[in-house]
Amino acid sequence: MWRMRRACFPMAISFDSMVTRVRWRSSVLEGESAEPEIIHHDEHLLIVHKPPSLPTTAPRAEQRSLVRWVSERFEGLQAHATSRLDSQVSGLVTFALTARANRALLDARRAGAYERVYLGITLHQLTLEAGDWAWPISMDPSNPKLRIARAGRAERSALTRYSVAARSSGATLLRLMPMTGRTHQIRVHAARSGAPLFGDTAYGGERRDVMADGAVVTARRVMLHCARLSFPSPTGGASLRFEAAARPDMQRIWAALGGKASDLQP
Repeated sequence: MWRMRRACFPMAISFDSMVTRVRWRSSVLEGESAEPEIIHHDEHLLIVHKPPSLPTTAPRAEQRSLVRWVSERFEGLQAHATSRLDSQVSGLVTFALTARANRALLDARRAGAYERVYLGITLHQLTLEAGDWAWPISMDPSNPKLRIARAGRAERSALTRYSVAARSSGATLLRLMPMTGRTHQIRVHAARSGAPLFGDTAYGGERRDVMADGAVVTARRVMLHCARLSFPSPTGGASLRFEAAARPDMQRIWAALGGKASDLQP
């Protein structure tokens, strides 16, 4: 879509008495702690707030990952990651510490009782305020590490529910609920809808945005955050609910795009 108000160029340059000025707004990962945060820990569950730039798992045990961080912090703990986030995505990750918890979480997923709510920023507008994205997801034939939202190799059904949480003068904040758990599901569905996530260059998202005043907003990672989890307790009783505030870099990005801090509440 052609957008008259601004363009996505590497820098904003204004000329004043032969002086070239370049103004950058947001240095996304400056001062951002790479240390995960323990949200909840009991006999059965461990809930961790994963920072961006840290993969949940890694091909080799000696490589940096959230799983390795947990194993080093809790020596001897048998922790199984029952959910995963892409390395550039922040938010809540669930670890089952017992076979009972693992079974309960699997049952909750099958029953549709395992709820995940993400917040995502896009520079695009959606036609509808809410809806479902139900395109099947398959492997990208040109790059097996990526996915595409259409029928193809290793095709799997996928469903993402979305709603517009807030709008600013420069962007849209989406509330996203994946009802299935396919690789890159939210990112692929957002791109297919015409609203790729800010910073998600792998799927057509912009890296930088030039505001009307010439300031440049830069996203150095995918602007996607798992803000809330809820599921039945593995021991029975009431459902459990966990929340994690958006990371500082995402808060700065949303503010720079004209959004309000209260918009980012889980």
